Amino acid sequence: MTRATLEDGAREAPIDALPSENTSITDETRNSAPANGLSVPAGRFPWAALLVMALMGFLLISTETMPAGLLPQIASGLDITEGTAGQFVSAYALGTVLAAMPAVALTRGLRRKPVFLAGILGFLAANLITAFSTDIVLSLGARLLAGAFSGLLWGMTAGYARRITAPHHAGRALSVASVGTPVGLAVGTPFGSWLGTALDWRWSFGVLSLLTVATLLLAFFMVPDAPGQRAGTRVPLARVLAIPGVAVVLGVIVSWMLGHNMMYTYIGSYLRAASLDLPVDVALVVFGAAAIAGIAITGAVIDKGLRRLVLLSLGSFLVAGVIFIVGHASGVAVLAAIVLWGIAFGGAAAQLQTAISAASGDNADVANSMLGVAFNLAIFAAGVAGAVVISTFDGMVLPAALVGLAAVALAVAVAGRRTAFPR
Repeated sequence: MTRATLEDGAREAPIDALPSENTSITDETRNSAPANGLSVPAGRFPWAALLVMALMGFLLISTETMPAGLLPQIASGLDITEGTAGQFVSAYALGTVLAAMPAVALTRGLRRKPVFLAGILGFLAANLITAFSTDIVLSLGARLLAGAFSGLLWGMTAGYARRITAPHHAGRALSVASVGTPVGLAVGTPFGSWLGTALDWRWSFGVLSLLTVATLLLAFFMVPDAPGQRAGTRVPLARVLAIPGVAVVLGVIVSWMLGHNMMYTYIGSYLRAASLDLPVDVALVVFGAAAIAGIAITGAVIDKGLRRLVLLSLGSFLVAGVIFIVGHASGVAVLAAIVLWGIAFGGAAAQLQTAISAASGDNADVANSMLGVAFNLAIFAAGVAGAVVISTFDGMVLPAALVGLAAVALAVAVAGRRTAFPR
């Protein structure tokens, strides 16, 4: 496949256009029409469908991170150590890393809605098993399975959202579909931890399962179908990685999210080292609220200047890290840094998904599965690297790592002005 073909695919990928009244209906257009009769009229922004996708994203991120706040309860309930209970998080991430790319590659030619619904059903089954299991091996297997279906859903959502949205609103669509992530971090994870502490950790997974059932029904009735990727445009995984711009975006993701997750995961260590009277849960709620604001800002301007937005977000990360370092003795300064950090992070997922989708064209689903793998590898690496840092030094080193890694990501993004983040 030539460079020109790939660029043509990038221009076509966001939407399979619906015919107007004056347009003849070809076989290809007829095959692209939603199978269930639902459609999004040309020019109308599909708010309902995108908010259902956002709700699913909320459930995915809440399910992934919630066990971190319930380790004592899970350990007591299953009669295991807290270290073993911590593998609830690791198994989920591992499932995503192992399954995301092959699952998306195998299903990319299928119509989007049946795959989306099947992914939700599989995710629901895994959470139900976790809620009722009394065996640690079965529980970890269920978490691995939940992570696998999460990888499939994350990988396909960006391309699906773009297919049901007019091209000039593609970035805004991804912003709406991505809003579930910061909301999950700000609300879902703390609420699940509180519920599991107040009642029982199994209730947390039970409530998530009920919300997943509701999401399944909403998706069935409110999300329109869309065609899969045409056979002639499918590129093997290795060649998707070689598409100009894809590897650059992945490099930005790994460096950016590694710095972010080191700081986010061990924020308590930083606050203790700074001797601040700021509870961790308050800091995380402030961060989550700021991240939601970041999503709103991104949604408003992403279709007008993606490159400037990415560079501004990375620059804000750098500034926040510097404030964390020089203003660590001031609670007001640290809270301001948390707000700036959260705003910069809130739109990151939509910005990076938009960039990699534009770069990969028709192969956006596979490229976004690579994006999900890169995110989870960064989460895993941050947990290990952060543990080494705080055990060797203290939490004051974390913002320095954030600044250094954000600077690397910024340099890569600036260098990618031709392919990954064009002007």
